[in-house]
Formats: sequence, structure tokens, C-alpha cells
Amino acid sequence: MATNFSSIPILDFSLSSNPETKPLFLAELRNALTNVGFYYLKNHPIPQAEIDAIIAYVPRFFDLPDAEKERLRMVHSPHFFGYSRFGAELTKGKVDQREQYDFGTSLQSKWQPGDPEYLKLWGPSQWPEEHLLPGFRAAFASYIDGLQKLSYRLLSLVAEALELPPDAFAHFFEQDGNEDRAKIVKYPAPADDSSDQGVGPHFDGGFLTLLLQASPHRGLQVQNRSGQWIDAPPTPGTFVVNIGKALETVTQGVAIATSHRVLSPEKGSTPRYSIPFFQMVSQGTVIGRQVLDMPPGILKIKEARGQVIADSINYSEYNELPSGLVALIGRVKSHPDVAERHYPELFNKFFPDGLPTHGLAY
Repeated sequence: MATNFSSIPILDFSLSSNPETKPLFLAELRNALTNVGFYYLKNHPIPQAEIDAIIAYVPRFFDLPDAEKERLRMVHSPHFFGYSRFGAELTKGKVDQREQYDFGTSLQSKWQPGDPEYLKLWGPSQWPEEHLLPGFRAAFASYIDGLQKLSYRLLSLVAEALELPPDAFAHFFEQDGNEDRAKIVKYPAPADDSSDQGVGPHFDGGFLTLLLQASPHRGLQVQNRSGQWIDAPPTPGTFVVNIGKALETVTQGVAIATSHRVLSPEKGSTPRYSIPFFQMVSQGTVIGRQVLDMPPGILKIKEARGQVIADSINYSEYNELPSGLVALIGRVKSHPDVAERHYPELFNKFFPDGLPTHGLAY
């Protein structure tokens, strides 16, 4: 059995562009993919000046006037983009102590009446008024586009690390562009000792998540194979990269999606901020029906790993439903007020007793 992990590995992206050092990078990536499900990425191509500018905007967004945040509320968007108030979601029956703002890559909606309803999920973001946050929209649009390019490069390296062709995952994406998603999140310090759940244990649903920890607070924790929670503290100059359930599914469980959670900052502390980016999949793809043929030697890594303990949900719907519908159902459950306005049939299916006080994140 492979050794259980007690820390998150750090990978040097610059090694991947040198033919002499690329084999080392791929070996380290293979270990991270198959035994941990998480890794830090340093020496990546996103300029530090751009990252610093993004981080500086985050607290300013949450300090916007209430009227502007109300204008930006997610309930106004059929694409589930916009602002969510503090404490709007439950994970594993407990309130998540966070507020957030969701946005995505710049795509216009292609949905037409008669199309599958999940196609409506892709569309334009809501943005703050330029005079209230000058440069915010341009900075974050550029940032998410840069991360999208980086995520495709990383996925090509994932394929090579698993002894697949570099373009093995290409058919999981739209040729004219995917809509990837991101958010900025504020985790305030708790006012009392009732809960320290920033967000409860969960998996991510897509292929890769790239997380920028935008303040020095600890809080992110990753669950190892014996069920222990391992800290993933902020490390300057890095992204935290983790594997989503879609990537786990198409690699026959070789690449492992790992349960993770966020603890609130300590009582009396300043807020914790983070900026996750989520690499999504073509909406019409039924993930479980397009699994890849994995090399026998790579499959043996999964066999040697043994049983994984995880305190999270799963994504069994990937075996039977298009990924766009899986994503839409998740959004409906998390944000029932949006669903009530824009997806009434799904709302009535999942909330027959009417609008609940909280969304069910996981």
C-alpha cells in the first residue's frame, strides 16, 4: 500500500518546460494525482503583480455598499453568477460561515427555448459598477482567462504523468470555448464559539481547481486516506491545485479527488480571503460513459493505494447525467432562491415545500 500523506507536496512548474527536468516533474505530479489529490504549484506563469492586484481588490469588493451588493445578488442571474450573502448555504447540515461572489470566463448564453435547460447555466457574469471599483472587472477577467490557459496546460501534463497522450482530455471541452468559474470568498472570524465551519467537507466537481489563498490565515484542510485532517497553509507564490470528481471518474479512479474543508479564522481575527478557480467540462458530456483506457501499470497504482476514507459527498450522477445537468442540480440545491426565479421546475422538484432558509451546498 502507498504511504499515507501528512503534508501537501510542492511542485515546481518551471521543471515541466525543461526536457532534462520534465521527467522529475511528471513523477512528482503522478504521486500528487494518485496518492494525495492536492499539490502546491510554484513558479507558475501568472505574474505576481497581477496576483497582488487581484488580492488587493477582494476586501474592497466585500466593503461595497449594501445597495451595490444587492444589485449584484446571484438571484438576478440564471447563470448563478453574483453575490451570495453571509451564511446562505449548509454543508453537511451546518451553516457555512462565508460570503462570496461568483463570476466566470466571458461567454454569452447560447441557450434557446427548447434546448436542454442546463445550457442556460453558461452565460455572462454580473460585475460591480466601474466607478465603485475601478479596474475590478478588467483585472478579474484577465486573471480568470490566464488561469484557464494554465489549467489546460496542467491537464496536458496530467495526461503525460498518467502515461496518456498529451491531448487525452481534449474531447471533454467545447472547441469554441468552455465557461470556467471562479469566486472570491470571505470567511470572517466567528462572533462566538458556536461554529468554526467556513465550509464543510466536500469534493470539487470538475477536472482541476486552482486556489489562490489570498490572506495569510490558515484554514484549508485536506483529508488523508485514514481520515485525518491535514493543514494546507498559505504558501506565498503558489496555487493550491486539487483534483475534482470528474477527473477522478474519467481516469477510472486513478487520479483521486480528496475531501477538503475550510475552518473559520480564530475568534477576534481579521477575515480570511480565498479565490478558487474551477475548470469545468463540456456540458453535454456524460462523464461516466467516457472513461479513458488507462495503462495497466498506472491502474496498479490505484490498486496499491487501498481504501480511501472521505467525509464528503460523491458525484454518482456523473455515471448517468450530462455534466451540465449535474452542475445545474448542484447550483439549484446550493442556491434555491436563484432556482425559484429561473428554474421553477427543478426548484419544485428539489424543494416541494417551498423556499428553505438555506441552500444545501453538499
